[in-house]
Amino acid sequence: MLLADRILTIDADALVVDKPAGLPVEAPRDGSLSVESHLESLKFSFKRRPSIVHRLDRDTSGCLLLARNERSHRRFQQAFENGEVSKTYLAVLDGLVGDEGVIELALSKISSKEAGWRMIPAKKGKPAVTRWTKLAARDGQSLVRFEPTTGRTHQLRVHAASGLGAPIAGDPIYGINGDHMLLHAANLSVPRGDKVPVEASAPLPPHFPDWAHDVVA
Repeated sequence: MLLADRILTIDADALVVDKPAGLPVEAPRDGSLSVESHLESLKFSFKRRPSIVHRLDRDTSGCLLLARNERSHRRFQQAFENGEVSKTYLAVLDGLVGDEGVIELALSKISSKEAGWRMIPAKKGKPAVTRWTKLAARDGQSLVRFEPTTGRTHQLRVHAASGLGAPIAGDPIYGINGDHMLLHAANLSVPRGDKVPVEASAPLPPHFPDWAHDVVA
């Protein structure tokens, strides 16, 4: 698998790759492959490697933004920090949910030597807000579009499990572990001043069986 074959959009400032599920963004301690391992192959005509602007969980697939120069990296990071980035995710949930709504559930990190770390709802945690819309439902599962307005760690996973009472299918931490976690970063739009935004869309991967025709643009 080469990330150079999974480019969704590219120009002088940015490139967006379709990150496959199972590939971590940062290099793991065991030295296995990651997005960082592929940066050299993503230089194309540039002398310097692109830099990673944001993160996706290892088991989340879809749009990942890389900056091709330092100035763009700073601009893109500022856009994320200011909440100016538009992101759309698709997820299959284990459970049936309503039609649409907004989840406002602050999150905090806890950890223990035995169980490791995880995020939990907490009144004194960091604010986290997610808009959601149900696109389809069958066989006890729901296909949902998530539009987070904040970018907390594991936000969608905890909001699905604790906010909707329906964890993301295959989630090994907040739901029932499976072959794949069905969470996909489908669309990304990042402003950049006077230039047109960086925009990309990633198609549903093969591990979303039978849901592609239910996706509404």
